[in-house]
Formats: sequence, structure tokens, C-alpha cells
Amino acid sequence: MILIGIVSVQYGAGLADRLFAQVPPAAVTGLRLWTSALAMVAISGRGFTRSVRDLRKRRAVADTAIATSFGISLGVMNFSIYQSFARIPLGVAVTIEFLGPLAVAVAGSRHLRDVGWVVLAAAGVVLLTQGGHGHLNLAGVLFAGLAAACWAAYIVLSSATGRRFPGSAGLAIAMVVSAVIVTPPALIAGGSAIFRPAVLATGAVIGILSSVIPYRLELESLRRIPMRLFGVWMSLEPAVAALIGLAVLGQHLSAIEWLAICCVMVACAGAARSIGRGGDPPEPPDLGGAARPPKPPGPAWGALP
Repeated sequence: MILIGIVSVQYGAGLADRLFAQVPPAAVTGLRLWTSALAMVAISGRGFTRSVRDLRKRRAVADTAIATSFGISLGVMNFSIYQSFARIPLGVAVTIEFLGPLAVAVAGSRHLRDVGWVVLAAAGVVLLTQGGHGHLNLAGVLFAGLAAACWAAYIVLSSATGRRFPGSAGLAIAMVVSAVIVTPPALIAGGSAIFRPAVLATGAVIGILSSVIPYRLELESLRRIPMRLFGVWMSLEPAVAALIGLAVLGQHLSAIEWLAICCVMVACAGAARSIGRGGDPPEPPDLGGAARPPKPPGPAWGALP
């Protein structure tokens, strides 16, 4: 189930990349997040309505600020990673993005081995960018780095949101916020083309593949296997992204780039195993992935949006 979820997410990313030929990345981001927001509101059901009504009734400024910040980080993360997809290969972008959850996973650790995972991941990024002198588009790398930072913020804010809202209501609120903030750039960039039936249909498929399917599969997986094992499986995502990029988009990577991806994968898997054995991670929730909304907050190395 985990592998199917990973393939679903990355195939959705591949379809998004192909849709860039018809509408700009900002417009595709809007389509993706609108679909995800509607799905999360439907999943949350009455809990969403009750939570919004309760916020207004209590005038809970702090809770509102947390959920809003969560939504902003989610929106910027998706916007940034799609901008990155448009400029650099899918596998490279996802590999750089994974540095965000890796940083959160090892933050505050007192174990030397966890520092080693960070060093290994950093070596992978140096190999990918060839010390800043490689062929990769600099803007694409920077957008992937921004997505990584937003993913880290998303993890921390997801945990805070989960403590303040019941069930998936907080996540549903955040998804609506993320959809709202990307709406202006999506409409400006896409114009009337965004409302073409074929574009709307493809955007909906991207949202389902990147959100609804992996959300359900990963939630069921987490009920059946230990978090440590789940985290190890999730570390396959950069490699799957690279393979989807090759199969769907014809993006060929060099041997050095594959080696770099392997370095980051091993670092992520090592950090996940360390956490599962009683390391000292913070108390983040699920790791989202760049294009899918997360399940209700849980431990580190969970699933992502």
C-alpha cells in the first residue's frame, strides 16, 4: 500500500509537469489545491463546520493563527515545488525537498549518528548541484529548497494544529487557506485557459492521485506497520520520482545524480530507523509530500499532503 501511494503521488507530479505545457505551474498548483481542499472538507464533514463556527464564537486568535500559518506553509510548499518541477527534473526536485523533513527528524538529536545522516544528505545535494557549477537551473534548485523549508514548517505547524483541532478539521481549514492564497496567482497565470474542461479534469485527477489515494493508503498502512518501517519505505520517494520522471517525462539523470539521490534516500531511511528506535526527534506529525495533504497529525516520518 505504501509503494502504491508513493507511485500515485509521483505519477500525479508527472501529470502536473506535463500539464505545464497548457497552463503555467501556478495555475496547476491552484487546480491541485482546490481539489485537495474540497476532498479534505468532505472527509472532515461536520467537524470542519463546527470548528470554523467554534473559532468565530471563541474568537480564538491563537488557534486561528496556527491553522492559517499551517495553510500558508502548505500553499507555498506546493507552489514552490511545482515551480521547481517546471525547471529541474522531478527526481532532483523531490530529493532536495526531502531535506526539510530530514532536518526536522534529526533536529535536537543528541546522537552523533544523526549528524552523520545530515552530512550524507548534504553530500548528496552537493553532488546534485556539483557545488553550484552544474547544469541544473538555479531557480529550480532554490524553489525546491524553499519547498523543503516549507515542508519543515508544515510538519511543526501540523503538530500544533493537531493539538488544537479535533480529527482532521484543522487540516481541512489549512487546506482551504492554502487554496485561497494560491487562487490569485493561479488565475493571473492561467487566465481563461484554466477553465477549459480538459485542464479542469486533469487538475482534478492530479489532486486525486496526489492527495486522496495516498492519504487513504498511507493512513491504512500506518495502522498495520511500525512508524520506523513506514519511514524507511517513504525514503523510496526520491527514486520513484526519478523513475516517473524518466518514464513519463523522458527526464534522464546522470550516474552522479543517481548517486546523489541514493545518498539522500539512505540518509532519510537512516534517520527514520533512528527515530523508530527511540531517537530524540521533535514531535512532528506526518511528513507530507509535496503535493498531497496529510492525514491527521501523527509521529515523525508519517505521510504527507
